[in-house]
Amino acid sequence: MITFDLPPVREAHEPPEERGQARDAVRLMVSGKDTGTITHHDFTELPDLLRPGDLLVVNDSATLPAAVPLDRLAVHFSTEREDGTWLVELRRRTGDTTAPYGGGESGEWLPMPGGATLRLLGRETPRLWRARLDRDVAGYLREHGKPIRYSYVRKDWPLAAYQTVFGVRPGSAEMPSAGRPFSPEIVTGLVARGVLIATVTLHTGVASPEKDEPPYAERFSVPAQTARLVNQADGRVIAVGTTVVRALESAVVPGGRRVRAARGWTSKVVTPQEGVRVVDGLITGLHEPRSSHLLMLTAIAGEELLARSYEEAIRNAYLWHEFGDIHMIIPDQTGSI
Repeated sequence: MITFDLPPVREAHEPPEERGQARDAVRLMVSGKDTGTITHHDFTELPDLLRPGDLLVVNDSATLPAAVPLDRLAVHFSTEREDGTWLVELRRRTGDTTAPYGGGESGEWLPMPGGATLRLLGRETPRLWRARLDRDVAGYLREHGKPIRYSYVRKDWPLAAYQTVFGVRPGSAEMPSAGRPFSPEIVTGLVARGVLIATVTLHTGVASPEKDEPPYAERFSVPAQTARLVNQADGRVIAVGTTVVRALESAVVPGGRRVRAARGWTSKVVTPQEGVRVVDGLITGLHEPRSSHLLMLTAIAGEELLARSYEEAIRNAYLWHEFGDIHMIIPDQTGSI
């Protein structure tokens, strides 16, 4: 895995709208897999950088207001289980942000705002608890929750700042952020260019920004229509976000390179050793050092190109995290994007 130091000045502390820009006015770095060329663009140029017949696959999961502040703690609701329980993370409130909290006991009851009660049932991972709220969680979060925010984002932003133009199925604890810069104008431009767009659903869980760890099981769905478009694509299949790669690669027919309709839970971690089977390219944000996402990016781009790309991003003052800039890794066989 590549390693690098991320200077704090390279962190996006607020949405681009707060910086006086439109949502789609972030920067776009393009890494060509075949030629090794790295070029720099505005994200609004994306339709011109793709070809008729290319297929973009996007995540249509919408973001929940998944953080509920208590007096001394905060509860981050992560993933709903089939039995109605939820995986949650307990975090210690420190000023206007939060930090990891190692306390809690099985069977403990936590009083929640609005008279609700959360019961801790047992640890699912060293960081996450399996828990049950005494009322409907989705409705409760609409009334008492707010978007999850980490320390590099300096203040709270409304839920709308954490939604993408594709998000129609609420369920993600954190925004599928690769889709955030897409505006209706860019989508219109892509369609006019002859680029196809298909959807999958993968509801993201709570990340571990302080200590990266492999993703745990998350709910996903690949519709039959999307599987058909991927299998019949004349152009390149480009995933918008690592969540889309995870969903598509979880739906590959065993031993093959075709996708079937699928739904359920996936714990898949894409690595360079296994590689990718149906995804040709990826549009994604810039990921933190030692993030498991870098394994997936290495599987798609190769270690040498990815390392040079991140050196370029730091040298050219790109911004990291969910409100930052975008990186596209794509085959460029013709010698031009």
